Amino acid sequence: MSSQQPIRSPFPDVVIPNLSVHEFLFADLTADELSRTAVTAAGADTGLTYGELLEQIDRVAGALAARGIAPGDVVALHSPNSPAFVALFHGILRAGATATTVNSLYTGEEIGKQLLDSGARMAITVDALAENMRAGARAAGVEDVVVADAPHDGLADWIAAAAPPPDVSIDPATHLAVLPYSSGTTGMAKGVMLTHRNLVANVAQTVGIIELDADDRVAAVLPFFHIYGMTVLLNLSLYARAQLVTFARFDLAQFLGAIARQRCTYLFVAPPIALALAKHPLVSEHDLSSVHTILSGAAPLDGALADAVAARIGCRVVQGYGMTEMSPVSHAVPAERDDIPRGSVGLTISNMVCRIVDPETGSDIGVPDAGMSAPGELWCKGPNVMTGYLGDDEATRQTLDDDGYLHTGDIATVDARGAFYVVDRLKELIKYHGYQVPPAELEALLLTHPDVQDAAVIGVRDDEGEEVPKAFVVRRDEGLLADDLMAWVAERVAPHKKVRRVEFVDLVPRSASGKILRKDLRTRR
Repeated sequence: MSSQQPIRSPFPDVVIPNLSVHEFLFADLTADELSRTAVTAAGADTGLTYGELLEQIDRVAGALAARGIAPGDVVALHSPNSPAFVALFHGILRAGATATTVNSLYTGEEIGKQLLDSGARMAITVDALAENMRAGARAAGVEDVVVADAPHDGLADWIAAAAPPPDVSIDPATHLAVLPYSSGTTGMAKGVMLTHRNLVANVAQTVGIIELDADDRVAAVLPFFHIYGMTVLLNLSLYARAQLVTFARFDLAQFLGAIARQRCTYLFVAPPIALALAKHPLVSEHDLSSVHTILSGAAPLDGALADAVAARIGCRVVQGYGMTEMSPVSHAVPAERDDIPRGSVGLTISNMVCRIVDPETGSDIGVPDAGMSAPGELWCKGPNVMTGYLGDDEATRQTLDDDGYLHTGDIATVDARGAFYVVDRLKELIKYHGYQVPPAELEALLLTHPDVQDAAVIGVRDDEGEEVPKAFVVRRDEGLLADDLMAWVAERVAPHKKVRRVEFVDLVPRSASGKILRKDLRTRR
């Protein structure tokens, strides 16, 4: 193996305070900031001020302590985005407990597995999701289930009781703040152990790059239970004293209407939302002139699609990159860097170093003097990297090496500016007659076809047992034929990258964060 060639961040290191998440976000609120609106629901005329939010957080923490919740306990939070979620989530952390956030779409069986694996002592849900939570809690033996919006013993009663918050002392470097579960797109979902220091670090690392300020209104449509929503939408916005506008789910008409009515300025999206912003006719019916920046994350966004969004909305469109295991951000494009192509996921953020490693040889691939590097697996190291997977030492060893580098499993390249591009997942590369075919490249091309609404590509075996690219396509026009689409792709790619099979589907399965669920497609083939 060649000697290490770490790629360092172009940004200076920042100081990471030795504080809990609560202290970091809220300890220095000024009198003026206390009166500013912190969070409001989409379509609502009023919301919670920072002062009211802080009071609710304290009272949630007091109510939890009164029920016996103490540092070291795990509390599950199962709720769509809302002002109440913000108070409940930060109340759990304020009490010194660890929050394990549960996907709103999970079945009772899936919830039960997470509750059991995380060791949750208590679960908080909402009425609309309570049936599945109760089923999961029964399976996991969790007896204390609170329905936050219930008329009795819910959030309203907790606030009214005004129990004082507990006086807790924790070590931010070791105390687990959150226990989100990785998406499981390439295996069983695992509990990702993130400390208070991990979360504080990631906000401190990104605040000067993902530029938010107190005048911004953030459309919070990506779920807070996912680490992208938790850190970038929720915590970073609160740290910047911006206003959050929460959406319980993504409905394009509601989303566009609320942006126009509530004059949202900053949109954090995943590629499926970017696709809708670029192509859906509803967009033209709304005044989105208040939007100055759109940041896409959770999955790679093709540069041509990003260009289409920027042209249609008339704003800056940038990308970021990260993983749950990195709290999650490791790369982002500064909004003012218009020299970086929109297909890039950005520059390495402060306090981080990266390596791009050839998966075949283990050799480092450095930043080129000109042009683009060869592809390799992206490895990242920094204070935002998880401490490991809960109860899974083997998976931790496979992901975190002895030098502290997280092996992301993503194939990336880097250009002479230090801008990174995520090409594909290491395990998702298709090998066609020995040639590597990145599914993401074909998906990006397919999305440029005027009659394609959405697309996903996986490798399948042909009659000779060779792996070939197969596209699952949601079409706009029923007249689009598979042979015609394959011929269209063939005109635009090298011979080994041709799509060899096409199946038309009603929907491309995706996770809550927008990642294509290729494992679900493989069960169809």
